[in-house]
Amino acid sequence: MNPLLPYSKWLSFIILALVLLTLPSWVQAHTGISPQSGWIYGFTHPINGLDHVLTMVAVGLWAGQTGGRAIWLMPLTFVFTMALGGLLGMVTLPFAYAEHGIIFSLLMAGVLIASAIRLPLFASTLLIAVFAIGHGYAHGSEMPAGISVPAYAAGFMLATALLHTAGIGIALVIKSSGHSPWLRLSGVVVALYGGFLFAN
Repeated sequence: MNPLLPYSKWLSFIILALVLLTLPSWVQAHTGISPQSGWIYGFTHPINGLDHVLTMVAVGLWAGQTGGRAIWLMPLTFVFTMALGGLLGMVTLPFAYAEHGIIFSLLMAGVLIASAIRLPLFASTLLIAVFAIGHGYAHGSEMPAGISVPAYAAGFMLATALLHTAGIGIALVIKSSGHSPWLRLSGVVVALYGGFLFAN
C-alpha cells in the first residue's frame, strides 16, 4: 500500500473544504445576491477577515495537535459558544472588549500551538469558550438589519465548522507525516499576527 495515500486523502478533504468556503463568495459576486440573503451573508462573514479565519483554523490546529476527545470537543465548544456570543451581539448587549478578545484568542492559540503545551481538557475547552464569545459577538453585532437570524447564524456556524475541520485536517496530516515542528511553526505565525494586531 502506498504510504502517501492516507495523506493525499486528507489533503483532498482540506482542499475541498476550502473550496466550499469560497463558493458563496462566487455566487454572491455573479448573481447580485445582497446581504439580505441570510445564510450566504452569514457564511461569508467569518471568511472576510483574516483575524477570524486564522483563529478558526488555529482552533482546529490546536485540537488536532492535542488529539483524543479534544479533536471534536474543542471545535464543538467553539461553534456553540460562538452562537451564544452571536446572540448577545444581535441583541446589542454591550460588550466593549469583543475586538480585544479576538486579538487575545489569536495570541493565546498561537502561543499554545507553538509551545505544544498540553492543558487539561477542561481548561482547553474553557479557554476555547472564552475565545468564541468575542468572535460570536462580532458576527452578531455586524448582522445587517432585515435578514433571517436563524439563516445568518447557520451560515457563520457552518463556515466556522469548516475552518475548524480544515485546521484539524492540516494538524493530523503534519503529525502523521512526522513533521510536528511545522505545526508549531504555524502557531508562531498565528501568534505573530495576533501581536501585529495588538500593536496596531
